[in-house]
Amino acid sequence: MAARRYLVHGRVQGVGFRWFVFREAQRLGLRGFCGNLPDGTVEVVADGEDAALSQLERSLERGPPGARVLRVEKLDVPHEVGVRKRFEIN
Repeated sequence: MAARRYLVHGRVQGVGFRWFVFREAQRLGLRGFCGNLPDGTVEVVADGEDAALSQLERSLERGPPGARVLRVEKLDVPHEVGVRKRFEIN
């Protein structure tokens, strides 16, 4: 198990990005949260198996239709940071 924090840059607000992340995280069995930040990025903190986190990262790089992902920053975080009972949208 691992926890990672992602900051997704580009046209990622107002295009259904958080719901896209929510559905992907649910499908992959991840816990954590995602939310819009004031600077226009989307923050994603996810907790789960390494393989599932890698799949989520690929999905973040692609994004939903209408999004234009320019860059995804990734940071490993302490496992406790991502601990939630399920995945949530903030």
